[in-house]
Amino acid sequence: MDFISGQTLLEVCEKEQLPISEVMRQREITCGTLDEKQVQDKLKEVLRIMKEGVHEPLQNPKKSMGGLIGGEAKLVADHETKEDSVCGTVLSRAIAYSMAVLEVNASMGLIVAAPTAGSSGVLPGVLLAVRDTKGLSDEILYKGLLNASAIGYILMRNASVSGAEAGCQAEVGAASAMAASAVVEMMGGTPKMCLSAASTALSNLLGMVCDPIAGLVEAPCQSRNAVGVANAITCAELALSGVENVIPFDEMAEAMYRVGKSLPFELRETAMGGCAGTPTGCRLGCDICGK
Repeated sequence: MDFISGQTLLEVCEKEQLPISEVMRQREITCGTLDEKQVQDKLKEVLRIMKEGVHEPLQNPKKSMGGLIGGEAKLVADHETKEDSVCGTVLSRAIAYSMAVLEVNASMGLIVAAPTAGSSGVLPGVLLAVRDTKGLSDEILYKGLLNASAIGYILMRNASVSGAEAGCQAEVGAASAMAASAVVEMMGGTPKMCLSAASTALSNLLGMVCDPIAGLVEAPCQSRNAVGVANAITCAELALSGVENVIPFDEMAEAMYRVGKSLPFELRETAMGGCAGTPTGCRLGCDICGK
């Protein structure tokens, strides 16, 4: 069982009457090297790492290697229950969780690149926040991870998930699309709704540049992961409400790739433009590098 695009994925889902997660599970078994138990063991390990990543910085915050971030996730988590919090529980928690994972990554901790280190907070942030607020089981989360993997596979195959190649839209944008699709299935949506949510997520972040200060995956990467979770949750809500993106997922993936390739090289992970190219960004870069 295989698919090479969003359209062929939908065709398999319709023909076999299966959700995206199950099609992806069977693809891993039939086209890969793992048997069913090994696939399940991998899912358990991925989820374990994600759970640890979202909670450790909230309990023991510490500065990143470059010193640009550290402790922000706990600030957001502590603010969740205050009267002036404006996001509500699920979004506030998703933001805090996503930022926490970036702190783990930037302090040489263990994360799941989903699809990259720079965007590693989006998927766990969204999935685990939804789990907390909806009381979902790990089995449902496994389905979300498989669903997200299918979206990530298509984007890696037909477009890009590399900031150096196509900007942050290919990293946080892809992660946001993966998370949006995953949540839709977890909440009972159809495969068509999943791909609509993923397409909307890509379109909303189209053109987002990759401009890490000092070349480090710290700032503005951390706050962009927070934007990625907000986008994913919004797009999932739209799809589950019956709002369909007018642009098919495959066309949006192609558009994202074209836009990314047209970005100036300064805006593709070179630390020469955008936030990194501001006077303060340059000064911080020099301070970190000791120049």
